[in-house]
Amino acid sequence: MGVPSGQFLRMVDELAEVEQTDSRNYTSFSVRGKGFGYYWPRTETAGLKQTLSEQVALVSERPDVFEVQFTAGGYGWVVVHLAKIDADELAELVYEAWRLSAPETLVEENPLP
Repeated sequence: MGVPSGQFLRMVDELAEVEQTDSRNYTSFSVRGKGFGYYWPRTETAGLKQTLSEQVALVSERPDVFEVQFTAGGYGWVVVHLAKIDADELAELVYEAWRLSAPETLVEENPLP
């Protein structure tokens, strides 16, 4: 178990119209100007947009894998420890984060791989 950072970055890169912004301590990801994720190389963690109910479920079921990052605009962001999650689950969470920010037409054109 565990997802190397390169594999996580490829998952994000495979999604349509992803914009990446690198800063000193992290990289942020957006689709058409709406953010859906972060990556912190120092801690090998990712931050992903989720619904509030999914945020609560993930953190309460596996606090060793997920942490509450913040809530904003009706969404709950989670920190994901990449070393403690399997690739299939992470791919679903990455897609869901992207889907929550992408326009509906773009989502319809790009279903879950």
